[in-house]
Amino acid sequence: MHVSIESFPNAPHGWTIEKAEEVARLDGISMSEDHWQLVGALQAYYKKVEQPKLRQVKDALDEKFHTKGGIKFLHQIVPAGPVAEGCKLAGLNVPAGAVDNSFGSVA
Repeated sequence: MHVSIESFPNAPHGWTIEKAEEVARLDGISMSEDHWQLVGALQAYYKKVEQPKLRQVKDALDEKFHTKGGIKFLHQIVPAGPVAEGCKLAGLNVPAGAVDNSFGSVA
């Protein structure tokens, strides 16, 4: 699958497809079209919301991917958490509360 930087107009400064692919490789993720859509959706959301809250990001992703199963679908393709891992892949700051090691949970 060919992915171009033009597909990510909301990418943060310094983010590259190669960096995302390296993060994915290190975290054991094989990037698919759905993963790239997640990256693009997160970058677009972060571009319009200055300091996104975890619940807002989850709700936005659930809505964006509702035809595929929403947040449950995203947890299937990104078991480490669609918000936490997705933000890593997208070169974005993970919102507070997305990873709670004391409970062993990820968002």
